[in-house]
Amino acid sequence: MIGAGQAGLSAAYHLRRTGTDSIVLDAEQGPGGAWRHRWRTLTMATVNGITELPDSQVPELAAQTPARLALPAYFADYEDEFGLQVHRPVTIHSVVDDGHWLRAIAADGAEYRMRALINATGTWGRPFWPHYPGRERFRGRQWHTRDYPGPEAFAGKRVVVIGGGISAVQLLQEIAPVVADHLWVTRREPVWVDREFTSELGRAAVAMVEERVRRGLPPRSVVSVTGLPLTPAIRAARESGVLHRLPMFSSIDETGVLWAADPGSADTRYDADILLWCTGFRAALEHLSPLHLRGHGGGIAMDGTRTVVDPRVHLVGYGPSASTIGANRAGRVAVREIRGMLGLADGPGRPRGRHSVVE
Repeated sequence: MIGAGQAGLSAAYHLRRTGTDSIVLDAEQGPGGAWRHRWRTLTMATVNGITELPDSQVPELAAQTPARLALPAYFADYEDEFGLQVHRPVTIHSVVDDGHWLRAIAADGAEYRMRALINATGTWGRPFWPHYPGRERFRGRQWHTRDYPGPEAFAGKRVVVIGGGISAVQLLQEIAPVVADHLWVTRREPVWVDREFTSELGRAAVAMVEERVRRGLPPRSVVSVTGLPLTPAIRAARESGVLHRLPMFSSIDETGVLWAADPGSADTRYDADILLWCTGFRAALEHLSPLHLRGHGGGIAMDGTRTVVDPRVHLVGYGPSASTIGANRAGRVAVREIRGMLGLADGPGRPRGRHSVVE
């Protein structure tokens, strides 16, 4: 198995619980997955939802505890409690099919042979920078959510925040008190949700994303489907004008962004010091390229957690499970499906005990 974030630890738990020998490889220096890299000002009070790992509870934490400290500590305790031995840091460069085994080849040349693969590498390692004409000419600073340095770096600056997700909203609220001026631009009108996020809504959102990946289309994030929650803080920010949204600009030049006006008219522009791209992430699956899993639609066709092209390969933390909403279920399903494929599934007439999916 590759990756030990939320989805990876869920799968590792079910592998161990069912007595299935496996090896868990993770590229990080320690537990926590992408949570290790969240910006320092993201606290447990502002984090967009946490789901407990299987057979555990998220410990009670002070609201102002940084998420990048709290969640890695929770993951580390979980690994210890259930004896989940994670090999790290191990960066997998590629996964190839030698005709019988799948071989995961690490950056240091080490190889791991397996009968089935659960891939849980998430998205944090692949930030999405959309192409806009002139972006490379801009002389100011450009940061992505992944590299957000904290509000101090924006003091006294003119800033354009780009993107319609929860990260854009959170970071706008942080920098607004210190910037000289700011704009918020999105491709689509934000969808505000003034209701409690229930498990039923979560399941409906997961189902919508699941339908896309079943058809082989690039997945949308579950959060993008659920909309933006109107918490009291967000409602106040909207009322104060901090979250006033403008449509996406059409191009960028050396000193700012431009909107194409009516034909024959001059463009309108906004001079900026910083462009903050809160434009999301893509699945970090480059190491699976030798398996040729992608189809003509640009995505990977899925049947549950199985890839249609190679049913030995299961993706968790991809598509409908690319959030804490669906990650736990995906880990459980992937393990059940792999044991069934290998004739190890528990049930009448099926063996129980320790069985191996690795050499």
